[in-house]
Amino acid sequence: MKLILYLLLNILIIGLFLYSKLLPYKDRLNPKYKNIFNFFNNIFTPILNFLKGFMKPFNVGQGLAVDMTQILLLAILLLILKLI
Repeated sequence: MKLILYLLLNILIIGLFLYSKLLPYKDRLNPKYKNIFNFFNNIFTPILNFLKGFMKPFNVGQGLAVDMTQILLLAILLLILKLI
């Protein structure tokens, strides 16, 4: 059971990384990759929307802010991974 949870968390961490990289280009993805993207999008969008209520974007310059919810989700996933 621990192995399955460990593998699942690793897949989610890799999926989060790919999701964050491909999000700006989601309209230009091939159908095969668009299905994979949509799978992770359906997982991460509700979670990230929920976390937006707890974290505001971090201001890094004049009129420039970074959405910290993906980093927070990564930290949570890494913490869970460490605890199993």
